[in-house]
This record gives sequence, structure tokens and C-alpha cells, in this order.
Amino acid sequence: MLTPNDFRHRRKQLMRQMKKNSVALVASAPASIRNRDVEYPYRQHSDFHYLTGFHEPEAVAVLAPGCKEGEFILFCRPFDPEKAIWTGRHAGLEGARAEHGADQAFPIEALDEQLPRLLENRERVYFPIGQDAELDHALLSAVNTVRGRARNGVEAPHEFIALEHLLHELRLIKSPEEIRIMRRAAEVSVLGHRRAMRACRPGRHEYEIEAELAHEFALHGMRSLAYPSIVAGGANACVLHYTQNDAVLGDGDLLLIDAGAECANYAADITRTFPVNGRFSKPQRLIYELVLEAQLAAIDAVRPGRRWNEPHEAAVKVLTRGLVRLGLLEGKTSRLIKDEAYKKFYMHRTGHWLGMDVHDVGAYRVGGKWRAFEPGMVLTVEPGLYIAADCQEVDPCWRGIGVRIEDDVLVTRDGCEVLTAALPKTVADIEALMAEP
Repeated sequence: MLTPNDFRHRRKQLMRQMKKNSVALVASAPASIRNRDVEYPYRQHSDFHYLTGFHEPEAVAVLAPGCKEGEFILFCRPFDPEKAIWTGRHAGLEGARAEHGADQAFPIEALDEQLPRLLENRERVYFPIGQDAELDHALLSAVNTVRGRARNGVEAPHEFIALEHLLHELRLIKSPEEIRIMRRAAEVSVLGHRRAMRACRPGRHEYEIEAELAHEFALHGMRSLAYPSIVAGGANACVLHYTQNDAVLGDGDLLLIDAGAECANYAADITRTFPVNGRFSKPQRLIYELVLEAQLAAIDAVRPGRRWNEPHEAAVKVLTRGLVRLGLLEGKTSRLIKDEAYKKFYMHRTGHWLGMDVHDVGAYRVGGKWRAFEPGMVLTVEPGLYIAADCQEVDPCWRGIGVRIEDDVLVTRDGCEVLTAALPKTVADIEALMAEP
């Protein structure tokens, strides 16, 4: 797992990329009320966690390169023995320094008093502009305080820069330790999906299969989901972000599961589609194998130097050609692609960055061009086909079939590695797994 040295290295990386005479600010995620006096389980803001590893609300980190008293200043809640009785251990100012590497630590209540000092004679401030109203207010108030000292020869920052521009580029390329964590998230997520396949049968509810996933994740210490699980039987699979998960699974239907565990704040993201009764019908198999062919073509396009759009274009070409072959589209493949006729059945892109957020940060275009893949990037590859139950333009045998196949893919020096490859996805392998006692 990540150590204080890992977080220190990240802060150094960021500060090296900041312009001279700058300071950076980032705030923790707030605690969120579920109802009345009950809070949701706390999950730290990914940017704040990336730089600090600090897992408490009511905190602000300041990076001040060249500051004589120390470059990493953390404002947080002081230790409160009474609070510790009710909610457990928390870092306090001493823990902020000893355990999280802060050079200076102040009570969060001292932010308004201390921040002007940290901004004096700094030319620019990096911070997440407009993301946190309280941080925006604290910063602008501090800047105005510094401006009020102009007659004393003190200068205030005059340039404000979005922190994400630098920070998210750092987050895009995963370190070896981050990749180890993501491998573990993928490994446990695969176990959850395998358990779900074996537990599936007609007459069970979607939420029962959802429970199997959560059970397996928690057995391995991953109590947090990377995102709400999609467990969509039959035509529910044609709703891309279906999370109601309360329908009865029908004999002869497919079940689409899109679910992943979170390990140490890093996400896995897997989708598999399989028959509720363990055997694909002929129409289901034809659609499924077409999506699998598209996914394999897309994965083959993931390698250093290839561009972000290429896996999607490879998948679209295979899907469109196959839809013509199956009679769901009519016309020349190239024209259908140009006219985006495939979007009736395939309306989303083929992947996204993956990391601390399931839809992780990082630009998809650089300098007006699709970004080139580099080693250390992690993305999903997830083509699909969704034929609505009320689609009157197609033969009834296709209606209500929704299929998506998604894997997590690491870009390596000489190609790519599918982190979730241990989960079956051929028709034969899925049917064999579901037939196991």
C-alpha cells in the first residue's frame, strides 16, 4: 500500500511543475448527511487523498514551495478526546505531522488567520477554482487581506490557476504501487463476478445477486464499492446506468452486471453479461459474440503511441459490420459509420480512464488531437449493444437484448495488459463456469 513517502513524492512532483513563486491549495471532501444526524460513510476527495493520504473531513492542504517553515502545511481538526470516545481515533495536529508528513499543522479554525501569511509575496495560486465554495471564499478573503497590506510593501497573488491542469496529469500515469493496488481491486472484483455467475438462476432477484457481489468484496476487506452496482436482468440491461436492481430474473433472459470493488481508494470496473439459466440462446449468442469481437479488436488497439480514439473506432467498425450481417442495419458499413447509424444500438464510447475515480481524471485530447497512449495509463474497454424491448424496426428475436463486456486495461511498454483477464468472457467459458456445482 501507499506510504508517507509516496505522498511526499507526489507533492514534490506537483511543486516542481508549478510556476515559480506559487502556492497551491486543496480541500478535503466534506462529511455528508444521509438523513437527520446520520452521515454517509466518509470517502475522501480523490485529489486531496492523492497529495496527502489524509482521510478526514474539515481539512485544507497548502503547498508552499520554498517556505522556510516547511512546504507542506495541513489545516485539520485538533485531537478531541471526547470525540474519540464516540467516533474513534483521528489524527489531530500531532498526527498530521508525525503520520502524514506535514511540516506545519494548524487547527482548521486558524485557516483565515494563517492563510494571508502563506500568500504574502506569492505571485500565483493553484487551486480547484469553483469546486469548493468555502475554499473559494477563504482564499479570496485572504487575498484581500494581503492586498490591504500593500503600503507595507507586501504583494498579493495576481494570478489564479486551476490546480487540476497539473494534478490530473500526474494522476493519469499510475506508479508501480498504484498499479499493484489496482491489480488487487481487479482481482477481488473478478472473484465477486465469478461468485455472482455461480449464484445466478431463474427466480432470484437482481438484488440477491448484488448482495453476492458486495459479500465477496467485503470478505476481502473491500467494503466500499467503486460505484453503485448495475445488476440488470433482461431488458433492464438496455438502461445504461440501471441501478434499481429489484426485478426477478427470468428464465431465458440475460443478466448484465457492471460492478467493481474499491481498494485503498482505487477502482476496478468490470462488466459481464451472461444467461440467467446458464445457456445462451442463439440470438443472445450472436449478439454477445459480436460484442466480444468488438472488444477484442478495441483491446488490440491499446498500445503506446496509438491514440485514444482508435479502440473506439475499431469497436464501431466491428459492431457496424456485424449489425449489417445480422440484419439489424442495412447499407454500406463505411456510410453507416459516417452517419452514426450504429448509435441506435451503441450509444456510448468504448472506454474511460480508470484510477482513483471510476471515471478517472486526465485529458482525452491534447493540443486538439486525441491523446496518445503511454505506459502507466489505465482505461476500460467496454463496447456494447442494446436493443430496446420496444424497438419495432428489428425482428422480435433481438428485442430486449442488452450486452456489454468491460475489462480494465493497463498500457505497458510494449502493448497492454488486461488486469481483469481472469474473469471468463467467451460463451464456452461462461457456460462452463455457470455449470459448476
